[in-house]
Parts: sequence; structure tokens; C-alpha cells
Amino acid sequence: MTVPLELKVLADPAEVAATVAERFVQRIAAAQARGEEPHVALTGGTIAHTLHQQIALRAPESGIDWTRVVFWWGDERYAAPDSTDRNALDAREVFLEVVGATQVHEVPSTQDAPDVEAAATAYSDLLRGAGAEEFDLVMLGMGPDGHVASLFPGFPQVDVDDRIAVPVTGSPKPPPERVSLTFPALNRTRAVWFLVTGDGKADAVWRALADDGDVHDTPARGIRPAPVSGAGETVWFLDAPAASKL
Repeated sequence: MTVPLELKVLADPAEVAATVAERFVQRIAAAQARGEEPHVALTGGTIAHTLHQQIALRAPESGIDWTRVVFWWGDERYAAPDSTDRNALDAREVFLEVVGATQVHEVPSTQDAPDVEAAATAYSDLLRGAGAEEFDLVMLGMGPDGHVASLFPGFPQVDVDDRIAVPVTGSPKPPPERVSLTFPALNRTRAVWFLVTGDGKADAVWRALADDGDVHDTPARGIRPAPVSGAGETVWFLDAPAASKL
């Protein structure tokens, strides 16, 4: 078993969310203390909802200037802007609007782009035009099948290395159309934090961290931070059920 740089096994999803939230505000505050304007890629899902609530609770005492944090998403559902399928909708409601974040870059919705290919191209252009060489932090969930962002096992997007963002159609999880950052884009970061909970993901966690395996079967294996500024950090935050097969 290949041990990642840091593996944190916690009791339950609530403890995962609280632990990550505390570490998040510390990281962002430290970056701003160095005079940096950190770029962060958010994730979605149930654990992200709880995490975002926990960050918002800590925001008043954090000392963070939230107008100097730049937010992105590792993937997003190509849907109407007010669709509950959109990761950004929940993140804005429970976190970003609560703390007063102003630099929030959403993946184009059906209102902003005529099709999912155009949405991926526009998001690539937006990220390229932001001028940041790397993310400070990318946060990722992982599915029971080992997918990360919207890079699914057996899908051709897993092999794309010449684009920032790609369209995804026929997603095994609804809705069928999505936009995802590619591995080269996700890995251009100082840190990756995985947030994985539940015994339904225990096998995928084991496969992701095993010495041997194929990224086409378990895309999470393709996440290997390669920042411009030096060595990358990888942290897996797991609850006890998700870690049960390690």
C-alpha cells in the first residue's frame, strides 16, 4: 500500500468537515499573510455542503479577506444556473455569499453557453486568463467507482492532456452533461485534499492508494500534484468507514 503524504482517518463525516474547515482557514490565512491571493478549486456533494457551513462558521474569527480569495470548481454540472444539480448554487448559499467572496468563477451554465463543449472552452479560457500559474488548493471528493471531478473510469477524458477543461457527456451519474478540469489542470496545485466518507467508498479508497492499479479503472490514481513552485501536498481526509479496507 502506497501511503500518501498525509492520511487522516476521522470518526465520521461531521469530524471530517470540521477538521478540514479548520485547516482550510489556517491555510488561506497563512497564504494571505505571505501577501498571496490564493486560488482554490472547490468540490461538491454532501460532505462539501457540511464543510462549507463549517468554514462559514469560522470565517468571522479567521482574519481572512475573502475578497482576496479566488474560487473555482474542479467540475460542474452543465445545467440551468438555478438548478440544484449545480455545485456552485449550494456553495454560494451556505459559504461564498455568507463570507462575502467576490472572486467566484463558475463553470458556464446552460444560460451562459449554448452547449457543453462551449462551456468547457469558455471555462478553460477563463482559467487561462486569470493569470494564476497554479492553484493553492484543490479539494476533491471521490465516487464509489473511483472517479474524481467528472473524470470517470473508462471515459476518454481521463487521457486528455492538452486541455484545461473538457466536456463530459453520458455521465454515469446524473445529470449526463458536465464540465471537468483535466488531470494536468487539477495537478497544477500546491495541495490536493481528498474528502471521502462512507463504507460504500472503502474499496475505491483502497484501489486509489494501492501500490498497483490503472488510472483508467480508478481515476483518483491520476491525481499527483505538480505545482510550479515546488513539491506538492496530498492529504486524504477519510472517515472510519471509508478507511476500513486500508
